[in-house]
Order: sequence, then C-alpha cells, then structure tokens
Amino acid sequence: MSDRLTLGPDAARQLATTTKTTPQMRGITPRYLLRAMSWVDVESGVYRVNRRLSFQIGDDRIATYSENGSHAVVPDDLREVPYLRDADAELLAELAQRFTAVSFDAGETLASEGDVADRLWILVRGRAEKRVTGRYGEDALVEVIGDGQFFDLDSWTRAQPLPYRVQALTAGVALCVDRASLATLTERDEALRGAMEEYSANGEVPGAEMPIELSGGHVGELELPGTYAEYEGAPREYHMSLAQTVLRLHTRVADLYNEPTDQTRAQAHLTIQALRERQENLMLNHPEFGLFNNVAPGQRVQTRTGAPTPDDLDELLTRVWKQPGYFLAHPKAIAAFGRECTRRGVPPVTDSRFGSPLLTWRGVPLLPSDKVRFSGGGGLGTTEILLMRMGEAEQGVVGLRPAAVPDEVEPGLSMRNMGTDQKAITSYLMTAYFNTAVLVEDAVAVLKNVEVSKYHDYS
Repeated sequence: MSDRLTLGPDAARQLATTTKTTPQMRGITPRYLLRAMSWVDVESGVYRVNRRLSFQIGDDRIATYSENGSHAVVPDDLREVPYLRDADAELLAELAQRFTAVSFDAGETLASEGDVADRLWILVRGRAEKRVTGRYGEDALVEVIGDGQFFDLDSWTRAQPLPYRVQALTAGVALCVDRASLATLTERDEALRGAMEEYSANGEVPGAEMPIELSGGHVGELELPGTYAEYEGAPREYHMSLAQTVLRLHTRVADLYNEPTDQTRAQAHLTIQALRERQENLMLNHPEFGLFNNVAPGQRVQTRTGAPTPDDLDELLTRVWKQPGYFLAHPKAIAAFGRECTRRGVPPVTDSRFGSPLLTWRGVPLLPSDKVRFSGGGGLGTTEILLMRMGEAEQGVVGLRPAAVPDEVEPGLSMRNMGTDQKAITSYLMTAYFNTAVLVEDAVAVLKNVEVSKYHDYS
C-alpha cells in the first residue's frame, strides 16, 4: 500500500491531454531583406536591365596569390588596367613577373604628393589612405584603399606627378612594378602602345556613361548640337534562380497522426522557412547575382579605423545619396557601430520597422542579417555593411520572382505533389524561384573590412 492519500500526477497524466505548440525552428530569422525588397513579377522568366552605354569597367581589383611565402600577381587579372584589357596573355605574364614585393609598416609613407609616379602599387594585404594638401594648406583625406586595390594608374601611365600622398594605416605587403617595365613592353607591342596612347589621350573614366551633347545658357541663333543616347549592346539578363528540395512524408503518418496538427502542413511550413532562409543567403552572397558581389568599384568604401564609425556610414551615404533605403549588416557589425556611436556621444535613433525596433543612422534603418559573411568565418575576422536604394521606379535594387507558378503556395514558391511510391511515401517538390538585380551602379554601396571586436572602457 502507498502512503499517498490522493491520485498522483504521473498517473493522472494518463487521462489528460497536453497543450502543444506548432513545430518550432531555431533557424528562422526575420529575413528583413526579403521583407524590405521591392519585388518585380517577371512574366517571361527573364529580366533584362537596359542601360545607357558606359565605358568598360572591371572590379577595380588586381588579384594576387601567395606561394612558398612569396607574393605574385595573377597575370590575367592585369586586364583590370583598361589598355591591357585586350593584351596578349604572354605579355601579361611577362609584366606580372616584373612585380616585386614591398613590405611596409603602419604610418609609413608609400608615395609622396608631387613625386613622379614611377611605380604602380598593388596592395596585397593591408590598408592605406590617400591624402592631399588642400587649397589652404590643410591636410585632407581623399580615400581609404585596401586589399587588391592599386594606385596610381593615371599618373603611372603618363609619368606624371602623383596628385596625393599615400600613407599606410596598417602593416602590410604590396607588389610594385616600375614604369620602365611598361615602356619596354610598349616598345615591342604596337597594339599595346596604341591602346595606351588612346587611354592617355581620352582620359576616360571607367563606368561613366557616354555623354549626351547638349547646349545651355547661350544667346543668339547658335546651331544646336545633335545627339542621341546610346544603349548597351549586350544588356545583362537575369534568369530565375531557385532553391529546391523534395519533401517526403509517409502516408501512415499523414493518415494516423494528423490531429490536432496537420502533419503535411507542418512539414511544408518548416521546409518553406528553410527555403526562404536559403533564398536570402543566395540573394546576398551568390557569386553571380548576390548583392555583395555586384557592387561597382566606385561604390566600395574601406573603413578608416577598422570598427564601423558614423564617418564610415556617412561615406556610404555619399555613394547612395539618391533616396537611400536600408543598411544591411550582421548583428555583430550593428552592435560594433552602436559602440562607436556611444563612444562619440551620438547614440543612433531607434525606429520601429517591420514590427521590430531597429537602429537607424541619418534616418536610414540598419537591417540585421546573419547571412552577411565574415572573412574569417565563425563570426570572427572582418565583415561588410551594405547600403541599398530600393525599387524599380527609383532605379534601385529589385527582387525578381515569377508572376505565377503552378501549385503556388507563396509568391514565387510552389509545392508540387510528385505522387506516392511503392513504399507508401508521398513526395512533394518544393521550389522557390527568385533573383535580384541592381538597376544602376549607384543603387548599392558596401563598407568593407569592418571589424567587430573593438570594445571601449567607459569607467
């Protein structure tokens, strides 16, 4: 006999039911990018972005590699230099071999303002700043440059004085080649010499649109210029990308264990969430159409001190000044930015967007996303902060999805029954179709080499 005077809770639970939740999933995030994105329904499966014709542009980086402790230039990437774009591969390989490695320390002057640019510098590792003497003798910052960037191509090509000085912010390594090496190659290759002379004469700005001839402010009966706007001959086309999987569910489970939760619906919901998470990741990081990989060279900004500061975000706003929509960054980068604002005594304003409180800077919300990658991995190393203008009418960033797909359960996402096999397993093909496009180059800018490990002692 038991000493207990009443029915115990363990026994009583045999006659009781429980209050159950729907299946929970830790991997679900707010997916602010998908919610903030301006979506375009694509009728034909292909979205073509027509633009005015521009001078050719690359990625403003010359790739390097390290082998057995030595550094070298990737020869084919020397085509980033406009007049080397169509050069012979053997010539590029010879020029690449003429680069020599130079190590430098923080604070060291790499090149002085006014000196003839006799060397082309490629930063392999490290960060440096370009500074110029202003009109009244003041010291002004022009730009911060980092890994893979080079200077100064125009002065080096024309053997002219450098218009600024370059000072290292961090220790690092650079690869240099003197102008005599270029002169040697141009003497042997007539096509290269012609291309270089044309570049020197035209002074084209890579990425700039071909001019439209206009006249203004005149008096009298002048003959007006005739003009037209030239289009790109091969505009970029975006085909639908996808995230896809096959959901399998045994009919026994769907038939017998379907109350109070519909097993098919619950399984589909969790799978859809996973597809949407993958979709946001690809829209940011895909090597072909991901937003981080489609930022024009002039829209890339280097941090001044490593940690993201108000100055850095202000610099981004100067690049996307026409109706900026959203910053997007890893939560750790947003926290690092908040610390820098606190240190300066300018805490950012909090605004409510998408049902959540979000930090803003100059009225532009900072959207957190754990899909933003770190160069070091695992939330360490450096990351990036993106600034975007949204919408087709604003010539900004747009999300692409099909206008309609068979068996659609959400916009651009279908769930197609593939039938039941001999093992009584029903399969469902789950597909999310999507893509993203940057309509003009100044719709997006990125802050690179953002460090998130800097803290301050306020005691």
